Amino acid sequence: MNNAQPTRTGGRWTAIIPIVVVALLVGAFAKRLIDVESGQDPALVQSVLLNTPVPDIDLPPLPDREPGLKTPDLKKEVSLVNVWGSWCIACLSEHPLLMDLAEQKQVPIHGIAWRDDPSASVRWLARNGDPYDLIGQDPVSEAAIAFGVTGAPETFVIDGDGIIRYKHIGPITPDVWANTIAPMVEQLRQ
Repeated sequence: MNNAQPTRTGGRWTAIIPIVVVALLVGAFAKRLIDVESGQDPALVQSVLLNTPVPDIDLPPLPDREPGLKTPDLKKEVSLVNVWGSWCIACLSEHPLLMDLAEQKQVPIHGIAWRDDPSASVRWLARNGDPYDLIGQDPVSEAAIAFGVTGAPETFVIDGDGIIRYKHIGPITPDVWANTIAPMVEQLRQ
């Protein structure tokens, strides 16, 4: 008979790995807390495209909605480019604000219907209202990739020369509009 004792390989490592993982998580949470306390917004994602010309796009229109959206359209006046989709729940939460801005003619709003079935986009706009001056379809993410979109909704402030001046990730709230985007739009118009 073999009386050899079973060996435990990696016993020490299996005890240390969870401790290391927990320490890394605590460190990441602590850094975010320090960022918040120092006034930095941890949700703010800087775009490498800020202060650069809008990318070259030529998006087809939605059905019965001519024209689409092209780069020259974004070089006429200060405007917003809003990336949205009928599948996007958060897009629905910001939509009433976009409708108000369009109704009050605060700023031209151009839409990019991202990875959406064109007929679904049309139905969504018919049901919820259409705040967009121009809309282009982006079914395979060509424009989204060019703009560096990470999710919907995202909104870009474009100056009159077609330069990206600001990127907002997530729904635009009344607070974000009043305290960040509206003052920037006004400043860019001067």
